[in-house]
Amino acid sequence: MHQAKTLNGDISWSPNLAYAVGLIATDGNLSGDGRHLSLTSKDRDLLETFRACLNIGAAITPHGSGHGSAGLRVQWGDRHFYDWLVGIGLTPAKGLTLRPLAIPDALFADFARGCIDGDGSVTVYVDTYNTNKSERYVYERLYVSLVSASHVFLDWMQATIYRVFSLKGSITVRRTEGRSPIWRLRYAKSESIELLRRIYYSPTVPCLTRKRAIAEPFLQPLGHAPSRPVGRPRAGWMYNQRASCSS
Repeated sequence: MHQAKTLNGDISWSPNLAYAVGLIATDGNLSGDGRHLSLTSKDRDLLETFRACLNIGAAITPHGSGHGSAGLRVQWGDRHFYDWLVGIGLTPAKGLTLRPLAIPDALFADFARGCIDGDGSVTVYVDTYNTNKSERYVYERLYVSLVSASHVFLDWMQATIYRVFSLKGSITVRRTEGRSPIWRLRYAKSESIELLRRIYYSPTVPCLTRKRAIAEPFLQPLGHAPSRPVGRPRAGWMYNQRASCSS
């Protein structure tokens, strides 16, 4: 087991640390021994980014879940960092018990991006459900979502995103017999675009590459077009106006 001092023992808030905490809160694990920590993912680049954010050299190794799926894991031991995480509200076997965490508002965008990279999604698809009525009924839909087995945690995330970013979102639940309910916090339409622009506030922020690639078209300045096209326009685009520029 790799033993290391996370961030060389200097545990102080930064954008990189806030992002890593978001990953740990969603896809990470604090063992019951009070020392060992891990993060599991199918994306090697995410684990490499995570290691860089925390300045740890723990190896990325294959890891099989209890459901038979294969993935990768970073696991290391650091009692000091473990205790620090417990101090901000994380607990071992956090699944159903995940609760509000002590995250600075100034770094909440980084924490939220880590959560979405861990247990969230950025989804774009074209809805053609009503095209039998008119070809204009074509919608490009964008959703940014975060799921959790803890309703308390998602309530807090929704409230904090509203307080910090003024975005409301909505929470729904999926119930399956014999299993704990899964809660989903979702942002759609213009709120989803604004949330993406808040969490990807710089092209150099640490993130999961494949989710950033989906978000990228929505991070550009508002588009302009001389006339409205067939179908539903993308939120934020302007039609019948000349493109403007600013100094």
